[in-house]
Amino acid sequence: MTRWFIAAIAGVVLFPAVVRGQAAVVEVQQNAGMTSESNSVASTQLRVFGEPVAGLRFKLEGSFGQQFGEGSDFLGTAYPYGGRADLIEAYAEYLFTDRFLVRSVRAGRYRTPFGISSAGEHGYIGFTRPPLIRYGEYWALSSGYMEHGIDVVVGRPQLSAELSVGRPGDVGDAIRRPGVDTVVRVEGSSDSLVVGASFIDTTPYLPIVWAHGRARYGGVDARWMKGGVALRGEWLAGRPFNGVSTVGGYVDAIVHRPVMGPVTLVARAERLDYDTPMAEFVLKTHRAQLGARVRLWQGLSVSAGVSHQGGQQTQHKPTVMDVSLSYALRTRF
Repeated sequence: MTRWFIAAIAGVVLFPAVVRGQAAVVEVQQNAGMTSESNSVASTQLRVFGEPVAGLRFKLEGSFGQQFGEGSDFLGTAYPYGGRADLIEAYAEYLFTDRFLVRSVRAGRYRTPFGISSAGEHGYIGFTRPPLIRYGEYWALSSGYMEHGIDVVVGRPQLSAELSVGRPGDVGDAIRRPGVDTVVRVEGSSDSLVVGASFIDTTPYLPIVWAHGRARYGGVDARWMKGGVALRGEWLAGRPFNGVSTVGGYVDAIVHRPVMGPVTLVARAERLDYDTPMAEFVLKTHRAQLGARVRLWQGLSVSAGVSHQGGQQTQHKPTVMDVSLSYALRTRF
């Protein structure tokens, strides 16, 4: 994967030179953090994106991250920390005008479009840990799920349907077995409210010797924003393989009012239940997170938070404190 990462980055960095001066953006993001779990992480992301011709845009993103100390889900909101270079996204997408029923066609490597799935919706708001339903080792989804495939969106901004067909191209600890997977999503919006429903049929990430059958999940999600206050959440139910089930979800509150200046407050309540006939492997857990993100100067920001978890732990302590720094540098060609 490392040689593919280097080759792809080099290719797209050189690509803007041959698109007749059209603007492309190169962004480098540095992240570092530590937690009271005696754990620390550091990572770098490199992104190149742009629109060389009207309606056609591309994105290429790579990441390198390293974790020090005991493993946990700290800063696992969007990127892995396995001590290797990973190609995250590499796709081209064509956006059609409103005269067409088809709104967009995307091909390449992209994040699995189930529910609230983009990196920006999880990695840059202020939460220092991913939702339990997106922690790869918790019998549900993973923030490292990627697709090698084609994604088509049809409809109008107020009501649309999306179909993704591809093969898993995951990063992180939860790597799905080879095979074909399908994601279907329907989304509707009205004023400040966006509501969606998703379904995924994919391969399990667990060994075939005991994880038989397909992984299938259905989910609903909603987002509402008004006056600097955003509420959002997801609920998921399904099975990671035959004979077991997973149910869980979360609700977020995100507040950024003008009077707060550079400060954004975040809070989350969540739970996850994994049921299996083998009682020793039943998992029931819940967690509450409270934090803030502060923009210090241009691309420099700090996030800090506290999380308390009950039931089986992704954390090594019931209550932990997290702090992280992020710096982004962006330039145009």
